[in-house]
Amino acid sequence: RANGEACVQIFFIRSGKLIGREYFILEGTHEEQEAEIVAQFIKQFYSEAATLPDQVLLPHEVEEAQIIEQWLKSRRGGEKVQLVVPGHGEERELVEMATENAIETLAALRAQWEADTNKQQQALAEIQQALNLPAPPNKIECFDISNTQGTATVASMVVFEQGVPSKKNYRHFNIRSVQGPDDFASMEEALTRRFKRWQAAQEGQFEPGAKLDPAFTILPDLLIVDGGKGQLSRAVKVLESFGLLGKVPVVGLAKQNEELFLPERSESILLPRHSQGLYLLQRIRDEAHRFAITAHRKQRTKQGMASVLDSIPGIGPARRRWLLQHFGSLEAIRQATLEELTAAPGITRELAQKIKEHLE
Repeated sequence: RANGEACVQIFFIRSGKLIGREYFILEGTHEEQEAEIVAQFIKQFYSEAATLPDQVLLPHEVEEAQIIEQWLKSRRGGEKVQLVVPGHGEERELVEMATENAIETLAALRAQWEADTNKQQQALAEIQQALNLPAPPNKIECFDISNTQGTATVASMVVFEQGVPSKKNYRHFNIRSVQGPDDFASMEEALTRRFKRWQAAQEGQFEPGAKLDPAFTILPDLLIVDGGKGQLSRAVKVLESFGLLGKVPVVGLAKQNEELFLPERSESILLPRHSQGLYLLQRIRDEAHRFAITAHRKQRTKQGMASVLDSIPGIGPARRRWLLQHFGSLEAIRQATLEELTAAPGITRELAQKIKEHLE
């Protein structure tokens, strides 16, 4: 699995010999558990298969295995079909070999797509036509929000140039002004901060000697927000406030049915299910989602460490920062001796004793 896609590799074994193989690429699987993906695939594949085996070897258990076995038995004319997760031996080696093939296949297909400029150009042309853009969107920015019940909220900004990720221009925003789980307000803050950076660069309003951030100085040819009409309306509001509405094309991409929403248009747009344009938009959206979750986890971990240290009498923001910089992690502070704690900046022996007592 990678970036919202899964590859299922099937080996067909007869009398102990490999007589054939086939793979399938499944899209939009980033929120699915592996057991769910495998179970759904089994049902889909064997509902259309001409013949069914008496045994299916799987990498791990699936939900409703007995129900699926009964269904397969009925499809096989009453003959028993077993779903087996081998733990060792030749059968386990077969499953592991299939898994390795799936990993290699998915990696090769993704590399092939990124190297195939014709497919990238086709995808950008399809997006241009569907959204009625004046030119292919060579620079695309996509924003997504991640939080846990409104805490440690982070917005991601991913950038694709010429249809491939430009990871050097990825950025994230720790949301500051929003209390509680409000993705709409969080999106508004992130977009406002992004275009404020652009505005400051245009007006020369930055610190002397400071470097311009290239991620913010150039406007995107297409702005995507992950979500439907609600998220889109916030993006429109921000673009209006900077005089960019009409200059920066914007679209909302909803997960359900992969619908595209445009400003001042009531009906959504649906790209053909297997088009290169839709494939690219899904990749961009999934990458924004992945990057947002990664940044959110880091922020949540950081906040967790800070809250533990803040509860120690005598440890304020400055000492907390010195401790984390000196030791690198909360666990390292917990494992440190009194002498090691005392050697940290601003930590007296009395304070070191309090830290030990509190963390232990």
